[in-house]
Amino acid sequence: MSKHITKKDTIKRKIMQAVLEIPFGRVISYSELAEKVGMKGKIRYISTFLKQNPYPVAIPCHRVIKKDGSYGNYILGRDLKKYLIEWEQKLLRHQ
Repeated sequence: MSKHITKKDTIKRKIMQAVLEIPFGRVISYSELAEKVGMKGKIRYISTFLKQNPYPVAIPCHRVIKKDGSYGNYILGRDLKKYLIEWEQKLLRHQ
Protein backbone atom coordinates (compact mmCIF):
# COMPACT_ATOMS: atom_id res chain seq x y z
CA MET A 1 0.00 0.00 0.00
CA SER A 2 1.57 3.30 -1.06
CA LYS A 3 1.06 6.54 0.78
CA HIS A 4 -0.03 9.57 -1.15
CA ILE A 5 2.06 12.64 -0.41
CA THR A 6 -0.18 15.66 -0.66
CA LYS A 7 0.67 19.33 -1.02
CA LYS A 8 -0.35 19.75 2.62
CA ASP A 9 2.21 17.07 3.65
CA THR A 10 4.91 18.90 1.71
CA ILE A 11 4.05 22.19 3.43
CA LYS A 12 4.13 20.52 6.85
CA ARG A 13 7.55 19.06 6.11
CA LYS A 14 8.83 22.48 5.05
CA ILE A 15 7.59 23.98 8.31
CA MET A 16 9.15 21.24 10.43
CA GLN A 17 12.45 21.49 8.54
CA ALA A 18 12.51 25.26 9.02
CA VAL A 19 11.87 24.84 12.76
CA LEU A 20 14.70 22.29 12.98
CA GLU A 21 17.03 24.87 11.41
CA ILE A 22 16.42 27.50 14.12
CA PRO A 23 19.74 27.61 16.00
CA PHE A 24 19.91 26.62 19.66
CA GLY A 25 19.32 29.67 21.82
CA ARG A 26 17.71 31.71 19.05
CA VAL A 27 14.10 32.53 18.33
CA ILE A 28 12.15 33.65 15.29
CA SER A 29 8.63 34.99 14.99
CA TYR A 30 5.69 33.10 13.57
CA SER A 31 5.60 35.64 10.73
CA GLU A 32 9.32 35.09 9.96
CA LEU A 33 8.74 31.35 9.89
CA ALA A 34 5.72 31.76 7.62
CA GLU A 35 7.75 33.87 5.22
CA LYS A 36 10.67 31.44 5.32
CA VAL A 37 8.46 28.56 4.16
CA GLY A 38 6.71 30.63 1.48
CA MET A 39 3.51 31.21 3.44
CA LYS A 40 3.72 34.93 4.16
CA GLY A 41 0.67 36.07 6.10
CA LYS A 42 -0.35 32.54 7.13
CA ILE A 43 0.65 32.99 10.77
CA ARG A 44 -2.47 31.34 12.15
CA TYR A 45 -1.90 28.26 9.96
CA ILE A 46 1.71 28.04 11.18
CA SER A 47 0.80 28.41 14.86
CA THR A 48 -2.06 25.91 14.59
CA PHE A 49 0.22 23.40 12.90
CA LEU A 50 2.94 23.82 15.54
CA LYS A 51 0.35 23.08 18.25
CA GLN A 52 0.10 19.61 16.72
CA ASN A 53 3.86 18.95 16.86
CA PRO A 54 4.15 15.40 18.27
CA TYR A 55 7.79 15.97 19.33
CA PRO A 56 7.79 19.48 20.85
CA VAL A 57 11.29 19.40 22.34
CA ALA A 58 12.98 17.39 19.57
CA ILE A 59 11.42 19.63 16.92
CA PRO A 60 11.98 22.87 18.83
CA CYS A 61 8.80 24.80 18.14
CA HIS A 62 9.37 26.58 21.47
CA ARG A 63 11.84 28.75 19.51
CA VAL A 64 8.98 30.35 17.56
CA ILE A 65 7.54 33.40 19.29
CA LYS A 66 5.19 36.27 18.56
CA LYS A 67 6.37 39.21 16.49
CA ASP A 68 6.10 41.53 19.51
CA GLY A 69 8.61 39.37 21.41
CA SER A 70 6.10 37.70 23.71
CA TYR A 71 6.32 33.94 23.97
CA GLY A 72 2.88 32.93 22.80
CA ASN A 73 1.43 29.51 23.50
CA TYR A 74 3.17 26.14 23.65
CA ILE A 75 1.80 22.62 23.65
CA LEU A 76 3.62 21.87 26.94
CA GLY A 77 2.64 25.19 28.52
CA ARG A 78 3.77 28.78 28.23
CA ASP A 79 5.91 28.57 31.38
CA LEU A 80 7.92 25.69 29.95
CA LYS A 81 8.34 27.55 26.65
CA LYS A 82 9.72 30.56 28.49
CA TYR A 83 11.99 28.32 30.57
CA LEU A 84 13.39 26.47 27.51
CA ILE A 85 14.14 29.68 25.63
CA GLU A 86 15.81 31.33 28.60
CA TRP A 87 17.72 28.14 29.51
CA GLU A 88 19.13 27.85 25.97
CA GLN A 89 20.14 31.52 25.92
CA LYS A 90 21.76 31.20 29.35
CA LEU A 91 23.78 28.18 28.22
CA LEU A 92 25.07 30.10 25.22
CA ARG A 93 26.11 33.07 27.37
CA HIS A 94 28.16 30.77 29.62
CA GLN A 95 30.18 29.17 26.83
